[in-house]
Formats: sequence, structure tokens, C-alpha cells
Amino acid sequence: MNATRYRTVLLPGRHHLLTRFQIAYLAELFAGRVCAGDGTPVALEPDAEVVWAVTSANHSGTRRNPVPAHRREAMVERVGALEGMPFSVVPVVDTTPTDRFATTVVETVAGTLGRRPSPTETVVACSTAAVAAMYQALGYRVVEVEADTATRARLQAAGFDDLRPWDVLELLVAGDDRWRELVHPACLDVYERYDLAAEVARICTDPVVSDEGGLTETRDYATYTAAFDDASDRKWEQVRDFVRPGRVVDLGCAAGGLLERAAREPVLHESDLFGVEVSRHLVAEAEHRKAQGVFANPNTWFLQRNLLTAPVFEDASVDTTLTLAVTHEIASYGEGVVDLRRLTERVARHTRPGGVWINSDVLGPRDGTRRVVLRLRCDDGSNPDAPRDLDGLPAADVATHVAGLSTRARLDQFALDFPRLSGGRFEPAPVPGSRTDVELSLAEAMEFLTTKDYTDNWLSECHERFCDLDWDGWVELVTAAGFDVDPASRPWRNEWIVEHRLDPVASLHDPGTGEQLAWPETHVLMVARRRHEPRAELG
Repeated sequence: MNATRYRTVLLPGRHHLLTRFQIAYLAELFAGRVCAGDGTPVALEPDAEVVWAVTSANHSGTRRNPVPAHRREAMVERVGALEGMPFSVVPVVDTTPTDRFATTVVETVAGTLGRRPSPTETVVACSTAAVAAMYQALGYRVVEVEADTATRARLQAAGFDDLRPWDVLELLVAGDDRWRELVHPACLDVYERYDLAAEVARICTDPVVSDEGGLTETRDYATYTAAFDDASDRKWEQVRDFVRPGRVVDLGCAAGGLLERAAREPVLHESDLFGVEVSRHLVAEAEHRKAQGVFANPNTWFLQRNLLTAPVFEDASVDTTLTLAVTHEIASYGEGVVDLRRLTERVARHTRPGGVWINSDVLGPRDGTRRVVLRLRCDDGSNPDAPRDLDGLPAADVATHVAGLSTRARLDQFALDFPRLSGGRFEPAPVPGSRTDVELSLAEAMEFLTTKDYTDNWLSECHERFCDLDWDGWVELVTAAGFDVDPASRPWRNEWIVEHRLDPVASLHDPGTGEQLAWPETHVLMVARRRHEPRAELG
């Protein structure tokens, strides 16, 4: 049977690494020794080229895409140069799962290279059956690479292992050095030159970050960013007087709202401003804003890092560290106070003597184990017989359902969602004979009351605990790490929350006397200054 000749080999994939098998397979294809999946021999024109479509090119720093696209492109180009193969690289933006994926790749290649890879001139190299079927539906013939039984057998006999690239990457993450023998030498050179192996292992074993590079899969980052931006002016006014110029670091910077304010300050004009954020989505938005010229100080940078997994800055190199509304997330998505202690010690190490750590966040109440009665309105929404299982519902449906509940019914929903998602304790006991009253600890009451209004991100917020530490706990934590507590530090009560979110729908009472109790402190401002090392005595 005569072979069909093609001018282009389209090889779509994320291409986090290139294997020796892949390149050997392409050599077989160029030599005319490969058949398509339907058994038809395939031959290439003498001037044929391989087009590597690097998918998810705008997506990195996650378990799904641990290697940034520019490093992937560098690997492809170096392999092509070493092997003398005509390679082109086309970056393809990340998409949600779609049955039009193949069309997206083809149209991107056409737009980038200025020529359409038509089915009559292009063979697709793909070993994933579902993806291959998409191209076949568009009329393309497919060669199956690692799934090509006949060619695989020949290459195995010649000493080439047929593990797919992602399987090789998993060997790397598992610490199995066999990956070095399976990747192409030019690919290995790029990995070693830029220490990619350590970075990939760090990202793929991070216990906090999800596959998509966020803390949870249920957070609406648009509303989250908007809320943080709305509060940035107030937050900056709270901390600006304590900021020490030099290297200023905002841990948990979101989309950079606080650093946008810092960048306008004349006193910080010559400072270096660093935003550190664990979420890929938020770092991407911050970088987008930087490209638009939002930050007045050009020395503003953003890093996607999890500070708890490895140091980000050198010892004694940071003048000011800011953590605003982030420490409760560290506790919630990690190991509670253990991780807060780890964070405190790491911040202490990277802070210069005399430098400052400014922490503003929610706060657990003093005497949090005290039993109280929480009285809640039940006439401000619906009162279903039981809380609803919200898992798997669209975010908009979750928000609509929770927002429509009465405050008392919302507590029942919280009692279902909060313990299973956050690991926190929440065991309210209905007061006999009352529709409105429940007995629980003061800390449990404040966990509910400070979360109940976040309906847009309900499941995400129910991951988070607000009351892991009270004021005395914070003082102990920072002083043990080598900080002194500035007199400006204080626990405080957010009166806006009291006026608008607590008083209209709830009240606290003593279980024995029925006396109404004052609302406790809700927030902390901790200004912690790094102690100077004691001078050595002169002998």
C-alpha cells in the first residue's frame, strides 16, 4: 500500500519534558517506518516539519502544569537543534475541558504560523485516545506514538522505554532517578540548568495548593479579588505608618491591591516591593495589572510561592513583612497553629534586625471555651427541615441557597459544612423549647458569626477557621520567635461588623443567668519588631 505523504507533523501536548522514546519515534516517522492507527503507512515530504503545540501555555506553577511555557519551548528548540529536526513551537492557551480542543489547537497553529495545518497535509502524533478521536473527527490521520504497538515493540527492542512523558514526570516527583535516563539529553540539560526538577517536585508535592494552583476548587476569584481590592485603602491606612522602607514583602498579596497603594508612597519610591501569593489565578491577575502600569513603583515583583514549603527570601534580607487577612488561611489549609508557628519562625529568619512584621487578621475571642447561648433570628429567611448537601452544585446555586436561609437555618448549614471542610469543632446544642437559641462555646459562636455572610464563596469560606489563636496566643508566638511586640499592637473589635452583621440578627447570653453579653474582639493588629542580636562582650 502506498504511503500518504505529509508536510507537517502536529504534536499537541503540555510537553513538560521530552522523552528519548518520542524523538526515536519521530525518527521512525521521518524514515517512513510508521503506520497510522488505521494501518495506513505514513510518509513525510523531504521538507516536513514537526509543530509542537504547547498547550496550557499561559498556565504554570500548578500540579497540572508545573513547568512554565517558556521553559517547555526552550526544551523543544534545544532538542530540535541537537537532532537536526525541523521543529516549530506554537503556544496554545489553557482551556476548560471541551470537545472542541482539537479545533482550538488547529486554529491557534494557523494564526501563529500563518498557514493552516490541513488534514491533507498534516498527520497528528497523539497517544491519548480521546484526544486523537477529536482530530480524527476533523479528518486528520493520527499516528499513535506510545500507543503504536508495532513501532513501540521495535523501539523497545532497541532499548527505548515507552513511558509517556507524564509518567516520567511522576518518576521525577517520586524521587526516582530513572527519569534522567528516559528524558532526552537536551531536555535534561534544560532541567539541570534551571533547577527545574526541584521546582517541579516542590509544586507537585505541595500539600496545600490544588491541581489548579489555588487553595480550593470552590473559590470565586473574581469576587475574592474585588472584595480584597475594596478593602485595600482601609487596610493600607491601618498599616502604612509601621512600614519600614527597603525590601517590603506582602505575603498573601492577592492581586496586588495593597502593593498598589504602597507603590504610590513617596517614602517607598526606592524600596523593592514583593508580592508573594500561593494562588496561580491571583498572581496572573497581579502580573496583568503590572503590565498595564498599575504600580507606580517599577520595582514591584510577584512570586507564586508557598512560604511554608521553602524559604522565599534570604535570611535577614527583608525590612517589612505584611500579612493581611492571610494567617487564618495558613492555619486553615495547613496544620493549624503548628503552621502559624512555622510561618512566624520563617518570617523571623528573613527579617533584618530592627525590621518589622505587620499582621492584621481575624482573631479568636479570649476565653473561647466559655459556654454561651447564641440567639439568632429565624424570621429573616427560609427554615428548611434540614441542611442541604451543597457539594457538586454550581457556585451560583450554592450562593442563592445559603443567602436565602434565615440566620438560624444558616447555622444549621454551617454545622454541616464547617466541620467537614475545615476540620474545626462545631457542635451547637439547641436550647430546649426555643426556636432561636443554641448553646455552644464562644469560639464556635464567633466562627459562625464571622463567616455567615460570605455566601458568594460559602464552601470555600467553610474551609477556613477564624479563631485558632486569641490575643495571648499571638503574643506568645511572636515573642518566642524573636520579635518584640510594638505598643501599637492590639486586639480590636470591628464595630462595623457588630452594627451591620451581628446586632441585627444575633445576640450572646450567659447560659445560667440569661444576661446579654458584649461581643468579643474580632481582629488583631500585631506590629512585631525583630530584636537586634545582643552584642558580644569585648574581652
